[in-house]
Amino acid sequence: AEYFAVCHSPTLRAFNQSINIMSEATRKAGANSRLPPEVNRILYVCNLPFKITSEEMYEIFGKFGAVYQIRLGNARDTRGTAFVVYEDIYDAKSAVDHLSGFNVGGRYLVVLYYQPSKFQRRIDAEEKKKELETLRRQVKAKKAAIAAAEGGGENEAS
Repeated sequence: AEYFAVCHSPTLRAFNQSINIMSEATRKAGANSRLPPEVNRILYVCNLPFKITSEEMYEIFGKFGAVYQIRLGNARDTRGTAFVVYEDIYDAKSAVDHLSGFNVGGRYLVVLYYQPSKFQRRIDAEEKKKELETLRRQVKAKKAAIAAAEGGGENEAS
C-alpha cells in the first residue's frame, strides 16, 4: 500500500512527464552516438522492495521503452533483485541513466547493466569455496583417522 501511494503521487506524475520529454531527447541525441561496451539490453536491478510486483516493475521500467521481459527474484537470496530486458538498447541506457538512485517504496534502486562475466566469476568463486570446504573436511577426517590409528597402535604395543 505504501508503494502504491508513492507511485501515484504528484511527484511521480511530474517525474513521468519529464521522463517522456527526456527519453525523446535522449533517443534523438543517442541515435548517432556510440555506446560504451558494457551497455546492453539486460539490466540487473537490486535494492527493490521485497513486496514489489511485476506489474509495478513494468509500470516503472516501461516509461523508458518497450520491456521484453522482467524476472523478479523470489528465492531467499535473490529477493529484492530483478532482471529487466528491453527491446532496444537505447531504452535500457535511458532507464539506467534515470532510475539509478530512484526511490521506490522507501528504497533507492541500484540499476546496472547485466555483465555475465561478473556473475560467472561470482558463481565460480562460490563453487571453489564449496570445493575448498569439502577438501578441508576430507583432510580433517584423514588426520583424525591417522591419529586414531597411531593412538591405537601404541596401545597394542604396550
